[in-house]
Amino acid sequence: MSIICPTITALSEEDYRKQAETIAPFAERIHIDLMDGKFTVTKSPSLEQIWWPIRLTADIHLMYKKPMAELKTLCQLKPNLVIIHAEADCDHKKFTETLHENNIKAGIALLHDTPADFIKDIIRLYDHVMLFSGDLGKHGGAADLKVLDKVKKIKSMNRDVELSWDGGVNDENAAKLIKGGINVLNVGGFIQKSQNPSEAYAKLKSIG
Repeated sequence: MSIICPTITALSEEDYRKQAETIAPFAERIHIDLMDGKFTVTKSPSLEQIWWPIRLTADIHLMYKKPMAELKTLCQLKPNLVIIHAEADCDHKKFTETLHENNIKAGIALLHDTPADFIKDIIRLYDHVMLFSGDLGKHGGAADLKVLDKVKKIKSMNRDVELSWDGGVNDENAAKLIKGGINVLNVGGFIQKSQNPSEAYAKLKSIG
């Protein structure tokens, strides 16, 4: 059964709190987007400013150009998973080893146009691969299902890796994404912009 993971993509501390409080009553696992304003156009609150309710499992999606600089803070926060981008500047061996030593899972994300082969030499280091089909640092975007073509290649390189999707997930494409091999659906606008976020979440849960 696939996991529905509501996201927080905020540009201010006030917006972060609002989004966190929106999903906290019903979510089980959440996806926190953080942007440095360099790898992305937008900038989020910093790692030092984020938080989540203790009962929730939290994944951090670090859209940073230089994620190594944040390694100590990430380990102090103790999230379930940290996802960085394959296109960022990183010592992947040191990064993943440090996370694992602190009982934190390591994830790698591929932008829309980045081929699966780009991570063939490092995928063995990672527990999780995220396929990205949205707009970096923003809710919404379209889910280009052609990106699912990467799933077979990724599984051939690491059959045990958890696969997630970020970008444009809704009730019309969730079933196709799940059928295509996605284990975790990171959902932003469909939940956060809904008139009834808990109902939107429940609808996706019923599909998954």
